[in-house]
Amino acid sequence: MGISNRAGCFLEGVYKLERIAVLGAGIMGAGIAQAAALAGYQVILRDLQMHLIKDGLNTIDQTLGKLLDRGLITQEDRFKALNNLKGTTDLSDLKDVDLVIEAVVENMSVKKQIFAELDSLCGENAILASNTSSLSISEIAATTGRTDRVLGMHFFNPVHHYKLVEIIKGLETSEESVQKAREFCRRIGKHSVLVKRESPGYVVNRILLSFINEAIFVYADGGAEKEDIDTAIKLGLGMEMGPLEQADKIGLDHIYRTIIGFNDEFRDSKYRPHPLLGTMIRAGHLGVSSGKGFYTYDCPSPNQGK
Repeated sequence: MGISNRAGCFLEGVYKLERIAVLGAGIMGAGIAQAAALAGYQVILRDLQMHLIKDGLNTIDQTLGKLLDRGLITQEDRFKALNNLKGTTDLSDLKDVDLVIEAVVENMSVKKQIFAELDSLCGENAILASNTSSLSISEIAATTGRTDRVLGMHFFNPVHHYKLVEIIKGLETSEESVQKAREFCRRIGKHSVLVKRESPGYVVNRILLSFINEAIFVYADGGAEKEDIDTAIKLGLGMEMGPLEQADKIGLDHIYRTIIGFNDEFRDSKYRPHPLLGTMIRAGHLGVSSGKGFYTYDCPSPNQGK
């Protein structure tokens, strides 16, 4: 392939990841752990309480069952994946892993504390990744002594359905760490895109939420009814869901906070939420999660995430 022996050795070392840990046994964490276990990795799923881990493992088992019923995996695949998983509440069980993927609450203070603890616990060559959808990787990395081995790996929900992973470089993330992350994604059947310079929202959310925000402006300014806006986008652009429907699914409060974050970072008026969005949030109209947003739903259901 035109690579020197030295480069080949480098690549061999880069791609040698065997033991994976996932922090957080919620929907995202369980999905990431499932993908890694199916690919043959030994995976430790860690959360604060054992009942949370049991819930996560049960979610994985149920999802694997659905994939089996659809003929996407075999019974042997399911058995091997479950056998590759171990649950723990003890953070020290992660001391020998090669890659940690953090998938806990989207709170900078919490993430910084976790990464500082991981840095003191994990081996010096271990890569620490965050599944954050918008927070600064450089700020998270600054709490560690391995800023070259910290990056973002943003999966999409549900993990088994979406092929994309955004890999986000912090200011000091090394090329070797990026290559390790990209090879891991390839091995678990995902397609990675590289965000070369972090910015709020990275690629997908920065574009998607700007798109949704513009649709809110069209509606709030009386340009068209909400149903017509969604229908126009679905039929005119071939999208499965209209922007206002998508907004309700994501959660209007989450959209508002994120767009405000864009505005704070870029200081650009195009990242300005319409006042209607704030009014709806104050009224408790958060979308699917509250039972009412741009549309009304039969009953509240959990926010379906990122």
